[in-house]
Amino acid sequence: MLQTIKKIGVLTSGGDAPGMNAAIRAVVRTCAFHSIKCYGIYRGYEGMIDGDFVEMDARSVKGIINKGGTILKSARSKAFRTVEGRKAAYDQLKKAGIDAFVVIGGDGSFTGAMVFNKEFDFPVMGIPGTIDNDIYGTTHTLGYDTALNTVVEVIDKIRDTASSHNRLFFIEVMGRDVGHIALNVGVGAGAEEILIPEENLGLDRLLESLRRSKTSGKSSSIVVVAEGDKIGKSVFELKDYVEENMTEYEVRVSVLGHMQRGGSPSCFDRVLASRMGVKAVESIITGKSNYMVGLKNDGMDLTPFDQAVKGKSKIDKELLRVSDIMSI
Repeated sequence: MLQTIKKIGVLTSGGDAPGMNAAIRAVVRTCAFHSIKCYGIYRGYEGMIDGDFVEMDARSVKGIINKGGTILKSARSKAFRTVEGRKAAYDQLKKAGIDAFVVIGGDGSFTGAMVFNKEFDFPVMGIPGTIDNDIYGTTHTLGYDTALNTVVEVIDKIRDTASSHNRLFFIEVMGRDVGHIALNVGVGAGAEEILIPEENLGLDRLLESLRRSKTSGKSSSIVVVAEGDKIGKSVFELKDYVEENMTEYEVRVSVLGHMQRGGSPSCFDRVLASRMGVKAVESIITGKSNYMVGLKNDGMDLTPFDQAVKGKSKIDKELLRVSDIMSI
């Protein structure tokens, strides 16, 4: 027999990503459409432990679809990693009469939800929100498309300076474990070389590539480096190595950092967030639990949390080949 869902909570957890507010809006309004009460949970799992809940209706989420960040705030909770912390969170949910919750976040947030579901048999659904696009079970995570557009715009500006002064720029982008951002913006911005965790280019091949670019007549170069790239201890070490071996280049480093997470979400991320929010709530209503909503073949699909957390998102090998051809 299906549990009757009367109240659903929604929270954002982990690093913020453009599109989270659009997803909150979608969850709240889908609940309103189905005559279900919705409660915003502030500060992620930490707020769940503290009972920091507020009832939300369709009008309380007006004007947020275009805003970056998250109106519900986000925080990492050490307490939720303990049995005592999760029990306190469960007690707060039951006290408020909340029957299920939707968590918008990354693999760490989903791991917490998965453990919580196992311990208390509490209905949970996940919406992937992380700019790294590093979660298995979806071709796009919320914020990824916006981050790509943000980084390409910045690289376009840096290229103006690089070409004006005959400089080589190393531009570090986010991507500790995967190179989706680096690879796509590298191709999109016309980078001469792209360094990602999945492919160990090696220092010698990097120099060979840069020398080839110089010989072909290029007076400046852009190298996009994912923060998790393995060929140097840091992007600054790469800069020093190139300067020592290619004195003809004036080398600069630009670390883009957290600017990649901010800003108004793209149209793609707003639409994706809306679709995911609807799918998450309607899946809970029909008795589904312990799943992540994802985009597959342009449709909404469900992936079990354990697969989403343990699986690996794969880099596009064809795009690597395209990058090599375009950098000639």
